[in-house]
Amino acid sequence: MSDLLRDFAIAVQRDPDTVALIDGNGRAITFNELETRRQSFASAWQRKGIGAGDRVLLAMSVDADLYAALAALWTLGATAVLPEPALGLAGLRHAARVTRPRAFCSSGLFRLLRWALPELWGLRHLRPNRQSARIPDMPLPSGTDIALISFTSGTTGAPKAIPRSHDFLAAQHRAIAPLLDSSQPECDLVAFPVFVLINIANGRTSVLPNWKMSRIDALQPAQLRDWMTKNRVTRALVPPSLCELLVRAGRNATLHTVFTGGGPVFPELVDRISTKHPDLRLCCVYGSTEAEPIAHLETSDISPEDRSAMNAGQGLLVGHLVAGIDLRIQNNEIQVAGAHVNSGYLDPTHDAENKVHEAKTIWHRTGDAGRLDTKGRLWLLGRMGTDVKIGGHMRYPFTVEVAARQWPGVRHCALIAINDAACLAIEGDSTQFSLWQKHAAVFGIEHVMPIGTMPLDKRHRSKIDRTALRRLL
Repeated sequence: MSDLLRDFAIAVQRDPDTVALIDGNGRAITFNELETRRQSFASAWQRKGIGAGDRVLLAMSVDADLYAALAALWTLGATAVLPEPALGLAGLRHAARVTRPRAFCSSGLFRLLRWALPELWGLRHLRPNRQSARIPDMPLPSGTDIALISFTSGTTGAPKAIPRSHDFLAAQHRAIAPLLDSSQPECDLVAFPVFVLINIANGRTSVLPNWKMSRIDALQPAQLRDWMTKNRVTRALVPPSLCELLVRAGRNATLHTVFTGGGPVFPELVDRISTKHPDLRLCCVYGSTEAEPIAHLETSDISPEDRSAMNAGQGLLVGHLVAGIDLRIQNNEIQVAGAHVNSGYLDPTHDAENKVHEAKTIWHRTGDAGRLDTKGRLWLLGRMGTDVKIGGHMRYPFTVEVAARQWPGVRHCALIAINDAACLAIEGDSTQFSLWQKHAAVFGIEHVMPIGTMPLDKRHRSKIDRTALRRLL
């Protein structure tokens, strides 16, 4: 049986009138209403022939219907296919080609896609049907059945399809739930779908974004602040790019905690948040699409010695490992294993590059370079393969970038190799250029290049898109 479905059922029975979700239009949906939708969708889709093992491609807004649809498909033993939203139509078409779904579920304007995209022609078309109905008793999926297929971000190539079993989602729930545990009722602004699922299972209220997640760059600070204030948000689960907006927007009175991840959280951002909101708790979560979470860091635990180490070029501190994860450093690369670490891709040819099989253990190669300190804490050095030769020695980018983010006027920076020469590209106040050159020389870097706008990843707008930057330079 799916642990998430079981816990959701418990939440419905315990607190049926508690608000489960507040959608982007401000509508409040109780756990009982979410359960009614699950039943209605499952009943209608069962009549359309959807059953165990069927793959269903979802093209839906991030709202209550999306989460009710996931629960309905899992009730029927079907597999939900979630395309990478940041890639738009290209991501949807890629997901259809790779997973070969039996059906396509859409809502709103997404319904028009069934005629517009050849990949969707011939598929059964499902819609969120809210007519009251109940499904007959039927066996729930087993733990090894595939619950959903999601995708990597595609920043280093075509997005890879990742199958996630019900057991995997349960293990991920167990790994994340302690981080979100609270002794008091919380109202969470959640920008990460997996955290919404965990909140639903835990009977906690989630406020969904009232902006398009594919257009974070268009979100204005006032819109974010007003949305949080209107819904009396107590915690925010958002990427670092939205933490930047929090600094500029000002804080609503009820917010006391921010969980952030999906990109590096640099010390200068921590400093600006703590200066603007000294009473705000900030917890950084490190992980990857294939292994979420890996480590976490309470920023209040960062010591002056840690700051000195980061400024001196020793990398970015990301904290202690979460329970249930095994981690090792092999040739500078972080490798992880555990129940909530993806054991393989839908296309097994991708496993050769990213998976290491040793006896009964499958290690996932994160592609991140890192180190463990004497306290067992994890430090990031940068992406494997992005190291640059400086003064005859190879150096990973974070060893310079973390320090450079502290320099006056720097907003974004990236250390890359251009024609075999180390180049530090900086977006910021170019009147500080001579000072940047002086600081860079301490690290042995001769080439500093001001840049107008740094290209960022499409998913969270929190990581440097190094491929795009290299093309730009």
